[in-house]
This record gives sequence, C-alpha cells and structure tokens, in this order.
Amino acid sequence: MAERDTGHGLAAPVLDAPTRVLIVAAPFYRALADQLIAGARAALEAAGVEIDLVEVPGALEIPTAIRLASYSSLYDGYVALGCVIRGETTHYDTVCNDSSRGLTLLGLEGLCIGNGILTVENLAQGEARADAAGMNKGGGAAEACLHLGNGILTVENLAQGEARADAAGMNKGGGAAEAC
Repeated sequence: MAERDTGHGLAAPVLDAPTRVLIVAAPFYRALADQLIAGARAALEAAGVEIDLVEVPGALEIPTAIRLASYSSLYDGYVALGCVIRGETTHYDTVCNDSSRGLTLLGLEGLCIGNGILTVENLAQGEARADAAGMNKGGGAAEACLHLGNGILTVENLAQGEARADAAGMNKGGGAAEAC
C-alpha cells in the first residue's frame, strides 16, 4: 500500500479498489458543517473515492442514518460530521455521549466510520477544528474511515499480529488468522 503524508499521524492509504463513502453531516451549525464537509471531500477526492452526502437534523441522528445506509450495501465506509457546542443544559452531554456511543457500536459491528463530530465548549473552538485549511477535523475523519477500510484488518495483518503473539508466547489459540 503506497502512502501520502497527511499531517494526521498516519499516511493516507492509496486505495487498491474502487471505494464509495457516504458522508453523513448534521448542519445544525451550517458554516462549521460546510467546512467539515469540505475537508472530508478533499481527503476522499485525493484518494480517488466516490462520495455521496446526506444531511440529517442533528448529531444524534447520524448513527441511525449510517445504520440505515449500511443496509443498502452501497458503501465501503462512512464519515460522520457535525458539531455540538456546550449550552446551558445537560443536553450537550446526552448528544455528545449518545452520538459517540452509537458510532462506536456501529464500528464494533464492522462498519468503517470516521468520527468527525466535534464536541466543543464554544463556537471559536468549533471554527478552529472545522477549518479545512486549519485543524481539518473533517479531513482527519475521512482519512480515519479510509484507514479502517483499507489494510488495517487484512488477513495478512492479522496473521502478522498472530505470528508476533506466537513469538512472544502470548497466543493461547483461537487467534485471528484461524478465524479467517
């Protein structure tokens, strides 16, 4: 797998097969959502990915939209984008925790999801993180999605991990390569 530098810690994967990704965005804060979408689109386009976009009312609806889209089997991955800004009530905690938990559960079920839902204290923090020319959290979420779908969980990587575990005396049987 060839690599490009992205500034997000891992080099962006170069995809070996046609890939289609759905961006699911909550435009509650339209200017921030637009920046997150721009960053995600740029990262996905740079990797040659086919992109679809759907918007939902808020961050809580993002996991449900991804689950519903997954039933179509049209997508190789998903990018969740939105922003939750702390207000005066505990609603912030509910939205942050439940949207994150929903995405995590979907990921544990095998969906490749990049989480770009910002959870911030104020608008300035959201602007800094959403800025496609700045922190570019939308682009980072898109690249996370691509990494999950391209090469992290291959039979070869699982077998290499099992071989390292064997060498370290850590493999107790029933390893990942056996399951494949």
